[in-house]
Amino acid sequence: MMTDAQVVKECYAKLAQGDIPGLLTLFHPQIEFRLAQGHPYRIDGKPWVGGQEIAKNFFMKAGPEWENWRIVPDEVLEAGGAVIVECRYAGTYKPTGHPLDVQVCHIWRLKQGKVTSFHQYIDTANLQKTMGYRD
Repeated sequence: MMTDAQVVKECYAKLAQGDIPGLLTLFHPQIEFRLAQGHPYRIDGKPWVGGQEIAKNFFMKAGPEWENWRIVPDEVLEAGGAVIVECRYAGTYKPTGHPLDVQVCHIWRLKQGKVTSFHQYIDTANLQKTMGYRD
């Protein structure tokens, strides 16, 4: 059985390959997926629960809107039942043509080898500016 950090690293590998169905198999059926407050894709502030909600509300929407989008993990730390990943997002937002290169932190929680919770922290002001929500 993989360690929690290995499962999280596999999540990033699946994302890098564009393998969203494969990624979703690593998620618990009732995973809670939270984007940072102020994130343009986070309309009502509530977490998405389950792979279908995450795919519909995030991956199916964000995927077509970004060109050369990637997550570059830097540091992966296991700490007290959580895996913390410091990373960067990079890519170009197609509707505005603006590039993004921003620091991000992800907190993953797992149970029995499945991701039960994902929480993202990002410079939302920079993200909003890239996406044309701010000057």
